[in-house]
Amino acid sequence: MNLLFLFIYMVIIIAVIEIFVILFRLTGLKVEVSRFQVISMMTGTGFTTWESELILGHPIRRKLATFLILFGAFSLAVIISSISQFLSEGLRAKEIFIAAGAVIAVFVVLKTERVRRRLAKVFNREMKQNIELADLPVRDVFLKNNEDVLLNLHIYEDSTLVNHTINEAVKEHEELELVVLFIQRGDVKIRKHLYDTKLHEGDQLLVYGVKEVVLKVLHEDISIMKENQKNRELPTDHIL
Repeated sequence: MNLLFLFIYMVIIIAVIEIFVILFRLTGLKVEVSRFQVISMMTGTGFTTWESELILGHPIRRKLATFLILFGAFSLAVIISSISQFLSEGLRAKEIFIAAGAVIAVFVVLKTERVRRRLAKVFNREMKQNIELADLPVRDVFLKNNEDVLLNLHIYEDSTLVNHTINEAVKEHEELELVVLFIQRGDVKIRKHLYDTKLHEGDQLLVYGVKEVVLKVLHEDISIMKENQKNRELPTDHIL
């Protein structure tokens, strides 16, 4: 009976994980990210990774996450209380089988293409009706296509952009699929005359455009930024 209970309980846990992986996937989250974050929330470990921002910044994912965190806390309590009852006659297998069957049934239903399409439409409709643009995560606003990229470019002393304007450094930029959103200079965000502003060491540029174009045009400055930050043991991932 002990092994049977543990087996059924593990089946329920795995089924719940896969159910929420599907639900998170329907909101646009990658499968590998979804699975890790679901397990993290259920166990209360590892949820401090930067990928958690993809969930915290998304209203529908936050609701799913709330349920998962609560489920994880209550399911742990079930394990602890059940261990003390393993040898008791009061442990009824019928209810356990019913619970496991219900969870598996939900998982099977969610695996069907028709149900997933309908749920995806429901999620999208709720986003359009109830969510302001400012509430959406950056990825959902800017990075709608795989080729889109958002780059936070740090300017260093040896950067090719130092003491140059964007107009001077990037020829015919108006013909390129690349836009500078603003220049961060200390506590000041420069939004006016961006392309005619001479860049200084310490500036940061928020650049949006097609990934291939951005990497090609700014590859030297990106390499210089990564090298400088590698030498200083700073994070080097500035591309979304």
